[in-house]
Amino acid sequence: MPNAAVSPKVMTLLVVVRDGMVLLGEKKRGFGVGFWNGFGGKVEPGETIDAAAMRELREEAGICAVDMTKRGVLLFVYDDQTQAMETHVYHASSFRGDVRETDEMRPKWWNIKEGMPFQKMWPDDELWYPLFLANKTFTGTVHFTNTTTIVKHEIREAPASAMVYGV
Repeated sequence: MPNAAVSPKVMTLLVVVRDGMVLLGEKKRGFGVGFWNGFGGKVEPGETIDAAAMRELREEAGICAVDMTKRGVLLFVYDDQTQAMETHVYHASSFRGDVRETDEMRPKWWNIKEGMPFQKMWPDDELWYPLFLANKTFTGTVHFTNTTTIVKHEIREAPASAMVYGV
């Protein structure tokens, strides 16, 4: 059961979208194994959220975003985790380097018009990806039971000025 007195773990998620395609990675180990997702992870001590997003993309896909912008802040609350996750969602359409598989992620380009692989993604993705892909900024909270079952959610379009710590 999450402890309200414990600050959420600050996380990043960076999704590359260009030419009608979205780059996702299949998680090969750790939390979320087997799910297709953007690239990200926890912010390390002394690291900014932006720097963490760039580092995680480089570590998980071998590329560096050139035009990263923040699109959302989502709070994920799990009944089977002691700490909520405050996830800062970023977009990029340009990058340097060559996309490659790593020990943590297997990247693949997906054609957006042919459909996102939502059945193989976190269940909340269907709730916020439409805003993300429409170039909107958003905030929200999603509550889960048993890690992957949504019991309650609120996701809304929000001004870019709302893209700060805390949801």
